[in-house]
Amino acid sequence: MLYTVGEMAKILGVQPSTLRYYDKEGLLPFIARSEGGIRMFTEKDYEALQVIGCLKKSGLSIKEIKSFITMAQQGDKTIKERYELFHGRREALLKQMEELQKTLDLLNFKCWYYETAIKDGTEKRVGSMTADEIPEEYRHAKEQLDILHR
Repeated sequence: MLYTVGEMAKILGVQPSTLRYYDKEGLLPFIARSEGGIRMFTEKDYEALQVIGCLKKSGLSIKEIKSFITMAQQGDKTIKERYELFHGRREALLKQMEELQKTLDLLNFKCWYYETAIKDGTEKRVGSMTADEIPEEYRHAKEQLDILHR
């Protein structure tokens, strides 16, 4: 089955202008066109667009994604390079997720802290709690705020 830019954009949850931009930047050399020059997408193109979206969300620039597309078109001789690209992105994303988890943990701690202070009508009790008095799920975040634990 063939899909227009608008139809494929709707399936992907992006704006049609995004797909036109990708095409203009050379990320879609595989896209067929009708006799009238209209871009026509297939199910196989959907898979490629999903990979492009994944790479974009992982932090790659359009230039870097274009390099990947070029490698993919070269076939088997670039398998190792493409693996290294995905492996590197995965490692970077895992590190980013770890940092985001630390950020979320701190936000969760501060939400608990202020909820407790609101209930008490003051920060005095919650601010003077020992580590043992703080709920276990917030202790690590609290320790990260304490310069003596660094």
